[in-house]
Amino acid sequence: VQLQASGGGLVQAGGSLRLTCTASGNIFSIIRMGWYRQAPGSQRELVAVINSRGITNYSDSVKGRFTVSRDNAKNTAFLQMNNLKPEDTAIYYCNADIMTITRRFSNYWGQGTLVTVSS
Repeated sequence: VQLQASGGGLVQAGGSLRLTCTASGNIFSIIRMGWYRQAPGSQRELVAVINSRGITNYSDSVKGRFTVSRDNAKNTAFLQMNNLKPEDTAIYYCNADIMTITRRFSNYWGQGTLVTVSS
């Protein structure tokens, strides 16, 4: 199983970006998909996650600005980020809890995509 993240980049404060994460491999079901981020000198933190039923959970720092969604048929999750702030600058990592076709349950990480917000 692999997670491929894309969509990062450089944007001015107040701008928007959309991150995409696609899971591939011997997937039976994706229980939960989401995004974490890690800023320089900081620990990795939860940004937003969504489960197979569409229930979401957000960090307080992004509520009202970020929206996580998923396309179950395409094993893909999205993170729409609006009204970006310089403090949102970080490497964003896709994460997923996946059950494989052999009924093995594991947690997976994508490679990370850099989001830079200039003031």
